[in-house]
Amino acid sequence: MSTHSRSRRSILFNVRLFQPDQKVEHPQIPVFQRTGSSLTSDFQQRLVEAGGTSCFVSSVEDAQSKLRGLHPDSKVICSADPEITGTLSIHDVRDPHELADVDVGIFRAKFGVAESGAVWITQEDLVVNALAFLSQHLVVLLDPEQLVSDMHEAYRRVQLNLTAFGCFMMGPSATADVEATLIHGAQGARSLIVFFLPSSNTPDQ
Repeated sequence: MSTHSRSRRSILFNVRLFQPDQKVEHPQIPVFQRTGSSLTSDFQQRLVEAGGTSCFVSSVEDAQSKLRGLHPDSKVICSADPEITGTLSIHDVRDPHELADVDVGIFRAKFGVAESGAVWITQEDLVVNALAFLSQHLVVLLDPEQLVSDMHEAYRRVQLNLTAFGCFMMGPSATADVEATLIHGAQGARSLIVFFLPSSNTPDQ
């Protein structure tokens, strides 16, 4: 048996041997009282700082019109939201590689976080997870009533036992590894805009 294997077995043995006699309860997530500006304005400001933008749309038709104005030359528009139509149905995608040429990816987020400008998305929102990462541009639909104040409140809403994949997304892709220069779109979406559009279905996580 190698030294590495012996060390691993010794560590695991001692972990099992010295387990506490009583179970320790998980710490409670505190609830902080919010004062000052609105959740929406905070979310919009943080999103801008992360390189994204946002706008209010009054209807699905308004959203479609703004989408055409933002990306008039887009050839492949793939929507995972049934309200917004595109040129490619996400339900027709059988292999994630088929999304490699998507110009605009559209999906609805479960909720947004005001303190960071992030949105919570799951496998159920994307249908094919690669949509959020291979699309050149992202349009995220978000019900303005589904905003939470901070990550403490966000974690109370996240239920990983109900999905195989979920993540917080904050703005478009960004990196500052080269000469400490911030570059958007180097490793993923080049732009991200949030359309505030009420949803007929209340998110469950």
